Amino acid sequence: MDTVDPIESKASARFDRYDCSDGCPVEAALEQIAGKWKGLIIHHLMDGTLRFNELSRRVVNVTQRSLTKQLRELEADGIVNRKVFAVVPPRVEYSLTEKGQRLRAAIDALRDWGLQHPRSQDR
Repeated sequence: MDTVDPIESKASARFDRYDCSDGCPVEAALEQIAGKWKGLIIHHLMDGTLRFNELSRRVVNVTQRSLTKQLRELEADGIVNRKVFAVVPPRVEYSLTEKGQRLRAAIDALRDWGLQHPRSQDR
């Protein structure tokens, strides 16, 4: 498996500064957590540290490549911590950083909203 520098895998920010209007901090936050799987990754890591395969089983239908990419971006943004153990076979654990833990209220609010407003099958 290729090793990718988390900084290199990070998507570039749209702006250098996010103080242009009242909505800019929202855009800055969404840039860091936007991604098809990032919300679910954060949600599952709120329960505690998980290994890659455990996380993959919980985030249903994600490919290994997509999960790896999203984890690397979250790591580059300081939301997820990646700990590699020097054992054979390699063992890698993921957990939320302090910054990531501060997303708990937002993720819980999204979960609650989703429970109150389930997606209609009849779009």
